Amino acid sequence: MRPYQPVMPCPIELGSKMVASGSGFVLALLPPLECRLDRLSDEDSPAFLRLRRVAFPDFCEPCLPSPAAKPPAGAGWLHEIKHDGFRMLVRRDAAGVRLFTRNGHDWTGRFPLMARAALSLKAVSCLIDGEAVACDGDGLPVFDRLRGRRDDRHVFLYAFDLIELDGEDLRREPIERRKAALAKLLRHAKAGLLLNQHIEYDDGEMVFHHACKLGLEGIVSKRLGSPYRSGRSRHWVKSKNPKHPAVKREAEEDWGR
Repeated sequence: MRPYQPVMPCPIELGSKMVASGSGFVLALLPPLECRLDRLSDEDSPAFLRLRRVAFPDFCEPCLPSPAAKPPAGAGWLHEIKHDGFRMLVRRDAAGVRLFTRNGHDWTGRFPLMARAALSLKAVSCLIDGEAVACDGDGLPVFDRLRGRRDDRHVFLYAFDLIELDGEDLRREPIERRKAALAKLLRHAKAGLLLNQHIEYDDGEMVFHHACKLGLEGIVSKRLGSPYRSGRSRHWVKSKNPKHPAVKREAEEDWGR
């Protein structure tokens, strides 16, 4: 089953129609415009960041988005689809692979597809942040499939940030460079790890509107140039689809997502 992939390679002209395909949805989120995905050049690779090598811990408390009444407007933001799943940190080093929940619980044995994909990465060490999801027949994430544990063998990660790579602490680097390094790391990744792509566009409300039309959980908007900081961040803001099941579920269960 192929996962839902909301952003197509750019530059392209994006139209306002959603096109269904047998492997999920191929869609255009915005009215006609030319969008740009962050791309990695050799100069932006971690080898050129010249950061001091540090002994990096297994687990790092994740950066959490702050709730927002509406998405940010104007330039200076990138926008990602918010997928309905479990927040997960993937640790790879000389000791092997560990999968951690946002609270630091080790779930390595639960999601073998993710663990195998992480083990095959061309890196000495890395710490990847993302969302573990289980998809339905249309390739859309469905939280009940995670909770019911019917699809543990097929759960994969939508990866959206890179915290450490080959001994380099990337947390102080701007998000553009972290995502570019992540894209390069995952370029030939096996099933189990998939890059959560983004759009840089000055109308976050428009991106959010189309995400809601497609029945998605919402979007997370991240300020360009921002570092990675553990805990709740004002540089990451989440806009939730009020009609999505996640909103009712989290209200009933008092989730702090």
